[in-house]
Amino acid sequence: MNEFSFRELECFLAVSEELSFTRAAERLHLAQPPLSRHIRSLEEKLGVQLFERTNRRVLLTSPGEAFRGEAKEILLQIRRAGEAARRAGAGETGRLDIGFVSAVLSPELVRVFADFRRGHADIQLNLHDRLPADQFEALVNGELEIGFIGITPQRIPDGIRCTNWMEEPLSVYLPPRHPLGAKGGARIKDLKGEPFVMISSDAAPAYAAYLRELCLEEGFRPRIVQEARRAQAVAAMTVAGSGIAILPESLNRITGNGVPLLGARRKRLKMTHAVAHRDRISATAELFIQLLGKTKKR
Repeated sequence: MNEFSFRELECFLAVSEELSFTRAAERLHLAQPPLSRHIRSLEEKLGVQLFERTNRRVLLTSPGEAFRGEAKEILLQIRRAGEAARRAGAGETGRLDIGFVSAVLSPELVRVFADFRRGHADIQLNLHDRLPADQFEALVNGELEIGFIGITPQRIPDGIRCTNWMEEPLSVYLPPRHPLGAKGGARIKDLKGEPFVMISSDAAPAYAAYLRELCLEEGFRPRIVQEARRAQAVAAMTVAGSGIAILPESLNRITGNGVPLLGARRKRLKMTHAVAHRDRISATAELFIQLLGKTKKR
């Protein structure tokens, strides 16, 4: 069977929907003789008659009915392919895959996601809850375009760029009836000798290194009694009495057992959240980064 053309499919569908060669020709802004030639050519290529034509009416034949559904799907796929090619040519992907850590899903980040979705309803936003270490791996292999990774690590993979975008206070999460809970806050030096539960360094290496550095600056190493890969699990351990933990303030909305972590002059200690992306990003990812920059300035 000879291959049929896009124009022949368009002509066939127009006639099948209008059941009139005259109206179909007007709809396609085409003279009727060329329209009729396209239909005859398609019938010859298929080896079947698609329409019954009389002076008074046009009807689809049984082969025409069978062909119509498939032809509509073919045209739709061709148009989708053309749109995908257009987006690719403009540097747009039509979708955006972003990694984040659900344990520290702040109101600011939720607002960014919502604002982007409202402003770019034609872009499919795919969100992936992944640990920082897993996000970097996904960024390198192309599974993610953007990742909200928490603290920037000392070593960043080649081809990846990290930018700070917001700060969040830290809290000390205490077991039930812990004496520090009555003081309204705790300093790092108050935690010396306490049993720590922590996020494992393989899951969030930059965050684990940051906490160890905070303790070393006060002259002690944290006595780690238990670790977990997820911050939610660490917070749950403190509620269960396994030990104390230093975690972002946002987790306190889940457990309610956090008190402010205080530094000099009782100022709250904070962590800096970073966003990571590849050096070369799509136009779609660039739109998101621009929106994030505007949010950062609020």
